[in-house]
Amino acid sequence: MEKSIINQNKITAGLLAVYLIALTWIIVFKMQFSFQGLPDFREINLIPFAGSANINNQIDFNEIIYNVLAFIPFGTYISMLKPNWSFMKQIALIAGVSLLFEVLQFIFAIGASDITDFMGNTLGGIIGVGVYLVFGKLFRIKANKILNVLASIGTICIIALLLLLIYLRISGAIIYKVS
Repeated sequence: MEKSIINQNKITAGLLAVYLIALTWIIVFKMQFSFQGLPDFREINLIPFAGSANINNQIDFNEIIYNVLAFIPFGTYISMLKPNWSFMKQIALIAGVSLLFEVLQFIFAIGASDITDFMGNTLGGIIGVGVYLVFGKLFRIKANKILNVLASIGTICIIALLLLLIYLRISGAIIYKVS
């Protein structure tokens, strides 16, 4: 294997690790800094889109869109690290991680385990696999390098945003309300 490919894989693996830590903090720990701030309820919703309805009995698409967007990088990272895996194997891993997050929320009674979230997360992962396929067709050998540069920029921006949120939270400028 070429040295630059090995280096790109190390960068991708590092970015994936940072991404998974952030995703776990967002999904499982609800961006809280202490366990006291976590919601204390256990609920399962197995009816698609039933938990996404708002007061006017209309679907709140924001939460669904956020779930889709949150998992796009995961599908891209898996494709970058395992390009020889079949599409179904990649999607099985993405769906498995999404299911794991939903099960952890149930086990630790820190929110609702929702089939809509699972579906949105899995769709996001599928879109991420598609992003990798498009970049692979457009940029061939340089696809991973370009995606790593974009992911690095995105990761730096997300870390900066998280640090800003932490600063604002610590300074008392904002208070999170978990619903």
